Amino acid sequence: MKVSEYAKYDALGLAELIAKREVTAAEVMEAAIAAIEELNPKLNAVIHKSYERARQQAAGRLPQGPLRGVPFLLKDLGCGNLAGDPHHWGTTFLRDADFRARTTSYLVEKFLAAGLVVVGRTNVPELGAWAITEPRAYGSCRSPWNLDHCSGGSSGGAASAVAARMVPIAHASDGGGSIRNPASQCGLVGLKPTRGRISLGPDIGEFWGGMVFEFALSRTVRDTAALLDCVHGTMPGDPYEAAPPRRPYATEVGRDPGRLRIGLLSSHQGGVHADCTAAAESAARTLQSLGHDVEVSSPPDLAGSALIESLLVVIASAQAREVQVFGELLGRELGADDMDCDNWAVTEMGRQVSATRYLAALDAYQGYQRRMAAWWASGFDLLVTPTIAAPPPRIGEMIADPARPMDAFMRSGNLLVFCAPFNVTGQPAISLPLHMNAAGLPIGVQLVSAFGREDLLIQVASQLERSVGWAARLPAVHA
Repeated sequence: MKVSEYAKYDALGLAELIAKREVTAAEVMEAAIAAIEELNPKLNAVIHKSYERARQQAAGRLPQGPLRGVPFLLKDLGCGNLAGDPHHWGTTFLRDADFRARTTSYLVEKFLAAGLVVVGRTNVPELGAWAITEPRAYGSCRSPWNLDHCSGGSSGGAASAVAARMVPIAHASDGGGSIRNPASQCGLVGLKPTRGRISLGPDIGEFWGGMVFEFALSRTVRDTAALLDCVHGTMPGDPYEAAPPRRPYATEVGRDPGRLRIGLLSSHQGGVHADCTAAAESAARTLQSLGHDVEVSSPPDLAGSALIESLLVVIASAQAREVQVFGELLGRELGADDMDCDNWAVTEMGRQVSATRYLAALDAYQGYQRRMAAWWASGFDLLVTPTIAAPPPRIGEMIADPARPMDAFMRSGNLLVFCAPFNVTGQPAISLPLHMNAAGLPIGVQLVSAFGREDLLIQVASQLERSVGWAARLPAVHA
């Protein structure tokens, strides 16, 4: 199979070719490996390669899942752990120790049961704590749309690889926008599911006070829906549980959602780039043309200062514990020389948080969740916002600088002002590649539904996909 032919298909398209025996899984895998070898030197998206294992698996007896034989990449962070594989979280200290995962997550087990074949692991920012992917450990990951620009974070490597057609779909995770932000920066479909929809186990119950979610990035809505069918579901001991869907998510693609009441975030939000405002407003017009009722309305304290303060308390506390755990695994205490200056400052901040202050932040979260949910309960079906507050940054713009402590970290957080609130509330949200700016860079638009309503997001996303037709767009660097 030629690389140029391989790159035309999404994950379901490749799986169908394999199922019909028009190509073999081994032939598809060789095309994926060739694409990675050709493009990765430019993009630095894939940092660990497992070609020989992937070849052996593709040539052997794969599980009879709906994505049988499709090449796949795991994110080198969070629940991307596959026993025996490197698992470095973008850090020099785990890289230098050649740290290997000791367990396999439930999510990775479900990926494998779906028939996906892991061909490598993707680049991530240090400790996953950035909206860009430029770790000291592995270097900058670049956007295939413009090599001078970032691919997003923390799933930046996954986004760059999928956008460039190295693989049709890849693992991603989201603690404050890390699925949706890279989807926006690289022109992809990025769904953050409902809290409890996908297990973080067995090693993790919750992370960042329930703010962390796992799933994937894709180029098509149908791939997102099909993969969600494969991996959703509570596992024994999970602290959260989302109500099961009424029917398979794949059947929601193309289903008429009916006439919806949709709120549009006001274009007068401060600090939002005009390109991002224009993208959201254009999406609103398209939704109106599809028969929906759209009005300027949004939850009143969507990005309030009280939320930001609570976010810092919870994230810093979680990072301090995370660094402590890594130190225990390595048998030494980690210090300032082990990470960038801003990550060390956040770690130190977290070490100073008292138990009562942490619990007060969680109380603030819960009050915020109720206030946000009230807007949907008042009669709205969806909220439309820009995914992020600015177009993709240039390489180097957000790297931590000791001369400006915490400046890069806070600017990274400001980019995600519309994403992080829905990590707190646990609602599902999806970024769609609905807009391109004058510079030829993708600008995503976020849709947010009520808790548990991924079905509605998939229905409306497939409407917009048919209307906008983003699949035909190709970045400057692609297979």
